[in-house]
Amino acid sequence: MEMKKLFVKGHPTFSYEIFPPKKTSNFDDIHTTIKGLKELEPSFISCTYGAGGNPADTSTIDICRIMKEQYDIPPIAHITCVNNTRADIDRIIELLKDADVDNVLALRGDKNDKVPPKDDFHYASELIAYMKEKAPWIHISAACYPETHPDSENAVSDILHLKEKEDCGAEHFISQLFFDNEDFYSFREKVLIAGMKSPIEAGIMPVTSKTGILRMVSICGASVPKKLARILNRYESDPVALQDACINYAIDQINDLIANDVDGIHLYSMNKPDISARIYGAVKNLL
Repeated sequence: MEMKKLFVKGHPTFSYEIFPPKKTSNFDDIHTTIKGLKELEPSFISCTYGAGGNPADTSTIDICRIMKEQYDIPPIAHITCVNNTRADIDRIIELLKDADVDNVLALRGDKNDKVPPKDDFHYASELIAYMKEKAPWIHISAACYPETHPDSENAVSDILHLKEKEDCGAEHFISQLFFDNEDFYSFREKVLIAGMKSPIEAGIMPVTSKTGILRMVSICGASVPKKLARILNRYESDPVALQDACINYAIDQINDLIANDVDGIHLYSMNKPDISARIYGAVKNLL
């Protein structure tokens, strides 16, 4: 499946992200998640790289195989390079081929203090170029940061690195989470000025806890606008009210994005199809 062919002007995609279960969890749980999301008409589902970046772990590709073979859902396998050597990536390519999975999201990945980083790849663009050379049959997606990657020198440098990913072979981008649509619209204008042509999906994460989202934004560099901060402070001691308010916040974000011709929505499902169902049900007639 050539990912960029899913994107048709005026008809935004709606996709989801899931993650492999922890080792202590029952692997059957992932079937419950996939079954729930399948009912929500996903354009595709991406699966994050499991086991803290351990190259010996194959759960991501195993889950992508399950999605494709058992549920007829187009999968995207997340692949990181910070803890992988070229030999590791070669092995992953063979596993992808054996699973008949031809779409990946190529990422640098987060560094793991317990696993020393490898030196073969330092940036996602290097991984993209390597995979396109070794396996031209693979269609590659990449990540982007509307509020600038936390390790970038500045916004201009960040956009130039993003353009490099496209030049190396990325044909579709998924954004990091954000909570102010104006940040996304400003970012979108900049990438157009830079000459980028690939579709960009807006990454939306429904908030389920104040501590969880504050930890997440501290890692990825996203900001919490005043409107959302007021919601978090008002309902932090009432989990049910907080969830309802934050689901409505995500729905409002998506409504506005669709009205402003977003290429697609990528919902960070957190393996909670019930929350995803409430959001999709509220916006599906707009797609």
